[in-house]
Amino acid sequence: MNNSLDLPKKRLSKDAIKVWLISDTIGNIVGFIILGTLFYLDDRFSWKEWIGWILIGITVLLIIGFIWSLIEPFFLYKNWRYDVNEEFLQLKSGAINETHELIPMTKIQSVATEQGPILRKYGLYSVSVETMGSSHTIPALPKDVAVELRNQIAQYAKIKEVEQ
Repeated sequence: MNNSLDLPKKRLSKDAIKVWLISDTIGNIVGFIILGTLFYLDDRFSWKEWIGWILIGITVLLIIGFIWSLIEPFFLYKNWRYDVNEEFLQLKSGAINETHELIPMTKIQSVATEQGPILRKYGLYSVSVETMGSSHTIPALPKDVAVELRNQIAQYAKIKEVEQ
């Protein structure tokens, strides 16, 4: 077994930034609609004054969260790395709190590719890896890279693919 492992070098697709921006924007729009509805109900039914102040506080937090959601995808893309070899799947992410995970191939129980509507628009997939105690995801990979990575992990982990 190697005592020294190189840091992972493989990157996500650049379209990951767009996918994360769209996802975050949808979530923020829903939040603003709910907040707007609560402000309307507060005005319509003359709720207690402190409820209005709480709504103003929530609005400030939601605006700060919206601004962060426009910046965060660039940090995520810049710091997300992965790599795979016969012994480990390595995942590295995080700008402020950096996380470097080593997942032994012997512990991997299943591996799958996933694609939601926003990922589908950009032709991207996420690779999901399951172990006995946890789940790990490599987001936003091009289809050929995701399928190749899934097959490579399955081969290293000796997982038999079930044909459907």
